Amino acid sequence: MVPLVWLLPWILALVVVLPALRRRPRLRDFPPPADAAPRVSIIVPARNEAHNIGACIASLLGSTYPNYEIVAVDDRSEDGTAEILEAMVEQGTPNFRMVRGKPLPPGWFGKPWACRQGADVAEGELLAFTDADTRHAPALLGHAVGALTARDAALVTILPRQLLGSFWECVIMPHMLLAILIRFRNTARVNRARNPRDVIANGQFILVRRDAYEAVGGHEAIRGEVVEDLRLAQRFVAAGYRMFLAHAEELMTTRMYRSLRELVEGWTKNVATGARQTVAPWLRPAVPWLVAASFLALWVLPPLVLFGSAIAGRDSIVRAWAAAATGISLVGWLVADLRLHVPPGYVLLYPLGAVMAALIFVRSALRGERVVWKGRWYGRADGHGSGRDA
Repeated sequence: MVPLVWLLPWILALVVVLPALRRRPRLRDFPPPADAAPRVSIIVPARNEAHNIGACIASLLGSTYPNYEIVAVDDRSEDGTAEILEAMVEQGTPNFRMVRGKPLPPGWFGKPWACRQGADVAEGELLAFTDADTRHAPALLGHAVGALTARDAALVTILPRQLLGSFWECVIMPHMLLAILIRFRNTARVNRARNPRDVIANGQFILVRRDAYEAVGGHEAIRGEVVEDLRLAQRFVAAGYRMFLAHAEELMTTRMYRSLRELVEGWTKNVATGARQTVAPWLRPAVPWLVAASFLALWVLPPLVLFGSAIAGRDSIVRAWAAAATGISLVGWLVADLRLHVPPGYVLLYPLGAVMAALIFVRSALRGERVVWKGRWYGRADGHGSGRDA
């Protein structure tokens, strides 16, 4: 008989994971505004997004919201993104404008700079920032504006459905996404939070009131931040504004990364920095390492011990513990994979995903503020971010 105390970490993990997978509140529960529809400027920053930008803009143009414009900012792409956007302009695409991005100034990361340029020319009293790898349902924008009004919020952000297509996406992404969901597992608490460390925003879709955005300094105030979405939400809350986080899987989809290389580089650039910015200052140096250690201790150690004891052919209380901990983990990861629309067979690979996720956290911690992303190198000097083309 395995002492229950030996299994407490895995039982507690299961207790924490399951509530984190709830889909409440839902954006679709907030109807679009019934009378006046404020003008919304949808700003799409795009660098090397030729494989995404056309479908993204097409989905935005299908919006049923009656008063919007689309401002696509080509951030000096090298892959044909600009040509696709220019063709839309030449075709007279309605409600659409293109901004040709200027060179990256010292102290700026690429995405905040592109967002800033889009905001500078936008006409709307509301600004919606969305990534080029997103696809929007026609009703999304109306529901987002409705939520902004109903909740008296200055910022609305959503959790869309994450599309996972390749082997490594299905293995690694659940661990990375679940780590975020566990930290911010209580969405109602996030929406009530007054401590900036307890809020988060998803840069794949952020809708803001323009007056509040300008009052907190806009993207210029976070120009040197690699985790710009998190930092923007924190600035809103620090200034006393309300934010609202909602689930919107049926209204928006996104596919963040496709290959193992993209997964590793994409998460490496921001995961350690983001983790540090959500905890107390005294814990910041250790938190990426603690997360990596927890991945290995919870999800790798029990199956490794179970495998070793099976090879040795010995029955023992340690083997029984390893079997029980592995069984509890399998239940939790099966639920998580189903929630994230991952084929159930991948649950058997959760230890591999944990190893890869731990390595990404370690790599991100070692990399520090030195970031390589989409052909640009970024770094920190005297506390200010800087960027240059590779």
